[in-house]
Amino acid sequence: MYVSMNIAHGIFQADQVAFVAALDQAHARSFHSYFTQYVLTDDEAGYIAVDEGDYGALPAGMLDRVIDTVPSKLSDEA
Repeated sequence: MYVSMNIAHGIFQADQVAFVAALDQAHARSFHSYFTQYVLTDDEAGYIAVDEGDYGALPAGMLDRVIDTVPSKLSDEA
């Protein structure tokens, strides 16, 4: 099977753009949250950012999809 390099490159670029967008969202949210931000794979969007505080402990099905984590920037300790 022959695959055009232009098509393959376009799919990779779209996937990379979705990952960078989710990672940027996770970093932005980390400045305003006490919880870790996670970047997960998603069937529809490619990648999504979720806040651990929205789910408590992430369910096993979500933990299996974690690609990257961004620690919280807020702290109660002064």
